[in-house]
Amino acid sequence: MLDTAKIRADFPILNEQVHGHNLVFLDSAASAQKPRAVIDSEVQLYEKYYANIHRGVYKFSQDATEAYEKTRGTVQKFIGAKHEHECIFVRGATEGINLVAKTWGRQNVGPDDEIILSELEHHSNIVPWQMLAEEKGALIKVIPVLEDGSIDMDAYKNLLNERTKMVAVAHISNSIGTILPVAEIIALAHDAGALTLIDGCQAAPHLPIDMQALDADFYVFSAHKAYGPTGIGVLYGKEKHLDAMPPWQGGGDMIDTVSFSGTTYNGLPHKFEAGTPNIAAGIAMAPALDYLSALGLDRVHAHGLELRDYAVKKLSTYNSLRIIGTSDHQGALISFVMEHAHPHDIGTILDRRGVAVRAGHHCAQPIMERFEIPGTVRASFGIYNTYDDIDRLADAIQKVVEIFG
Repeated sequence: MLDTAKIRADFPILNEQVHGHNLVFLDSAASAQKPRAVIDSEVQLYEKYYANIHRGVYKFSQDATEAYEKTRGTVQKFIGAKHEHECIFVRGATEGINLVAKTWGRQNVGPDDEIILSELEHHSNIVPWQMLAEEKGALIKVIPVLEDGSIDMDAYKNLLNERTKMVAVAHISNSIGTILPVAEIIALAHDAGALTLIDGCQAAPHLPIDMQALDADFYVFSAHKAYGPTGIGVLYGKEKHLDAMPPWQGGGDMIDTVSFSGTTYNGLPHKFEAGTPNIAAGIAMAPALDYLSALGLDRVHAHGLELRDYAVKKLSTYNSLRIIGTSDHQGALISFVMEHAHPHDIGTILDRRGVAVRAGHHCAQPIMERFEIPGTVRASFGIYNTYDDIDRLADAIQKVVEIFG
C-alpha cells in the first residue's frame, strides 16, 4: 500500500467536513482532488510571473513560456512518447478525440468505411465518431460486452476487415472499471490496416503508460483526472499522422505566415494549438504528473486494486447489492446497483454521511442499456483513499439497506 497518511497531508481539501462528517471522497474517476504542489503552481504563476506565452521578449513572458513548454517534456516522459512535439495540449480528452475525428477523420474516412468502438465507451468516444460517420457516410461497428463486463474479443476480430479505418476504445472503462486488452486490440487493428485511438482518461492516473510498447496511433487523457488542473489535457499522436493532418482551428500560434494571398502553418505541436492556451493549467499539469511518477505508477495501480478487492469483500455481504463489472481485469473502482433503491437516492444518502460517490449512467448510456439498468453507483479510488474510507462507504450503505430493505 502507499503511504496514504503522507499523501493525504498533501491534499488540503481532505480536511473538509460534509454534513458534519469527515469527507470520504470516492469520485476520483470523475475528477481527482489536487495536491498542494498543483495548487501552489497556479498561485505562483498568477502572483509572481504571469504573462501570455510564445509572444513576449520580456522576462515574465519568457518565464511563463519556459514553464509551459517544460510541461510538454514532462508529458513526453510520463507517456513514453518518442518526441515532445507528439504531445498536443488540448482542453481535455473530449477535445482531443474531436480533433482527431475532425481532422484525420475527414481526411481519411469515406463512404462505407468502418469505425469500430466498444459498448463500454464514454459518450466522448462515441459522439464525435457518429458525427464523422454521418458526415461521410461511414459505418459504426460496436464490440459487444460479455456478462462480466469484458469485451468480446472474438467478436472484435470478426468485425475487423479491409474497410476498417479506425478502432477507438477506452483503456479502462469509466463506468464499470474493465481494463481492456489494448495492446492486443491495437495489434489486431494494425494487422487489418486500421489506426487506433485509445481513451486513457482512467488509465493515466493509475497505470504505467508507454506509447512505444502500446504502439497506439493516438492516445488521449485529461489532467484533472490525474490530480492536475481542469481545462487541460493531452492528445498524443504519432508524428507521421500529426504531420499529415490539417489544422483544426485557425488563429494565433498555429501559423507560420499570414497574408490575404494565403497562409502557411506552424509545425508540430503548435499547428494544433491555436490561440492563447490555458497557461496556468498547462504549467500546473507538470507537478501533478511528477507527483504520480514519484509515487510509482506500479505502486499506484497495486494500491487501487487492493482497495477494490477490499470493497468487493465488504459490499458483497449485502444480498441486495449487485456489482456490475466482475471480469478478471478491473481497475480501481466498483460500480453497483441495489434492489429497490435508485442510484441517485443511494448517492444522496451516502452524501449525508460525508461519502462522495458518483450516481447515474456516467456518460456511458450504451453500457447501462447492455445491462438493462438506469445507472449505477460508482465508488472510485485514488491515491489518498484508505480501507477506512471503504468501511465508511459500507456503513453508509447499511443505512440504505435499512431504508429500502
